[in-house]
Amino acid sequence: METNAKSLEPVQKIDGLVTPSLLLDRGKLERNINRLADHARKLGVVLRPHMKTAKSIDVARQVFPTEPGPITVSTIAEAEYFADHGYRDMTYAVGLSPASARRASELCRRTGVALKLLLDTVEQADALADVRKATGVTPSVFIELDCADHRGGLKPDDPKLIEVADRVVAAGAHLVGVLAHAGESYRLSTPDALVRAAENERSATVRAAEILRARGHACPIVSLGSTPTAHFAENFDGVTELRAGVYMFFDLVQHGVGVCAVDDIAISVLATVIGVKPEKGWVLVDAGWMALSRDRGTASQRVDQGYGLVCDEAGRVLEDVIVSQASQEHGILAIRSGSPKSMPDLRVGARVRILPNHACAMAGQHDFYSVVNGGSPEIDARWERIRGW
Repeated sequence: METNAKSLEPVQKIDGLVTPSLLLDRGKLERNINRLADHARKLGVVLRPHMKTAKSIDVARQVFPTEPGPITVSTIAEAEYFADHGYRDMTYAVGLSPASARRASELCRRTGVALKLLLDTVEQADALADVRKATGVTPSVFIELDCADHRGGLKPDDPKLIEVADRVVAAGAHLVGVLAHAGESYRLSTPDALVRAAENERSATVRAAEILRARGHACPIVSLGSTPTAHFAENFDGVTELRAGVYMFFDLVQHGVGVCAVDDIAISVLATVIGVKPEKGWVLVDAGWMALSRDRGTASQRVDQGYGLVCDEAGRVLEDVIVSQASQEHGILAIRSGSPKSMPDLRVGARVRILPNHACAMAGQHDFYSVVNGGSPEIDARWERIRGW
């Protein structure tokens, strides 16, 4: 059998895959990567891609084709995985626990990785002294900022910002800067609103850095990012680095926000028709929430995509066909409520591709990507991905 020289995997046809199976379109991936890289370059900011969506060294090599670059991770397991593949400059962008801080510092001691941590409380800051004593590693940390009541973090004008910074230094750690994530941008849907969200994120983060500097903290790194604000930001004055992750694949939520077209979505789940219920207008497939995830992120958007938008085997959208219901190993395809369209003729054994509501969640259900190019029936490669914590 012919083999692909890069992957050393047999070149197969899509119709030989066991379903459900996760597909990744190489051409769309490359286009999405280049789009944000060009935008960051134009606005003069360092791009630190978040690998939480892809969780794959092969995808990382598409972002950094010549040598490892700066990345963001969401689990210590990711940090360990990418360290094993030569990555040395990482930010762990999840609030630390004493156990995760110690595990991260052990990784730094063992491999020489520069892994920056994240916190927003004095209790976390105080715990760093014990981590430093136990591992002999001086932790480097960001203070997490809350720029729009999305999740964790401190407001720029919160007095605790200075208190936490002082306690980081008192614990013998390095305060390297501030970090924000404009997750509230996922609830937006117009260009003007996204531009405003990006500017709010920038101004709040820069203001916090200025407050810290005025109190004697160097704060060299000002880090921000979400996929919507990364693409709609018009300037990064005062910002040193930009983070985003789902932009590599995109998904239906990002389409609903207005960041991408459906044709930009690079991953899908290949499924097989296993039943037809014409009296109900249903087609059953072998991809349920174990393959697609339970994410219903489009339910609050203008267009509800159910558990995913359905395409034919070559990736052409079947208009208004969605996964309307999902159980563990079954998906029910149906016409979107209110649509005048009719269900296409999908018979038992036919294959479809299902686009994700949330790329991170869909990809997280699978161990590897089958890499394809557009509607070609050939599989170029098999790329493994990391799971766990």
